[in-house]
Parts: sequence; C-alpha cells; structure tokens
Amino acid sequence: MAVEMTGRYAGGLKTELRHGPSGAEIRTAAPVDNAGDGSSFSPTDLLAASLGACMVTVMAIYAERNGLPFEGVSFSLEKHMRSDPRRVESLPVTLRMPAALTEEQRKKLEHVALTCPVYRSLLPEISKDVTFVYE
Repeated sequence: MAVEMTGRYAGGLKTELRHGPSGAEIRTAAPVDNAGDGSSFSPTDLLAASLGACMVTVMAIYAERNGLPFEGVSFSLEKHMRSDPRRVESLPVTLRMPAALTEEQRKKLEHVALTCPVYRSLLPEISKDVTFVYE
C-alpha cells in the first residue's frame, strides 16, 4: 500500500510536509550545526524519532492483540551525526516498559521492537543500541 506525502520549501532552510491520507502537517528546519536555526525537527531528527515511534507502535499492536499491559510505555533516544560524509552514525534508544510483564512477554516484545520496519530499513552501519528498562 502506497502512502502519498508532499512537501515544499518554506524558506529559511525550512520545509513543510503534509501526510496525504490525514492532512497532518510537520515542519522541519535545518539544525544549528548545519546552517539552520534548529527551530524544529531536522530531517535526520525525524529519521531518528521514527525509530522510537516505530518500535513503540509495533509493540503496542502486539500488546493489544495479546492482552498485554502497555500503558505508560515511552522511549528516549539520541541522534549522533558524523561528517565526511554527513550522516547519522548512531541512535541509542531506551524503551521504558511495564514491570508487570513476564519474562516470556518481555522477550516477545523486545523481538517485535528489534524487527520493526524502521529498524530493518536503517543501514547496518548505523549503530542502534537498544536498552529496555522495566519500571
């Protein structure tokens, strides 16, 4: 299934993106370290955030289908860049999970997270250290 998205240059090293099916809009801005003002997500910030969002989304789908507790799950991540060529170098991710999950449920959810479409789509050269914390 294809999903159409559109974008346009808004000036000032910013773009406006539109999600076709929903009409939702996102603005991007070049980061401070690359001639921008850092006033919004940069394109590579969106790439990084997509990893965390994808992991949580696919785990939530699995949790809902299997009646597992999933309330309050959250993630934090960092995007580390490199130069020559400029690209994302690493994306350490921490996922905060419910403590009530059994060991078997934890293993299954971790597997689901580590096989999400964004994780699988990122170059293997991008380090993706993932930590699951059961609070």
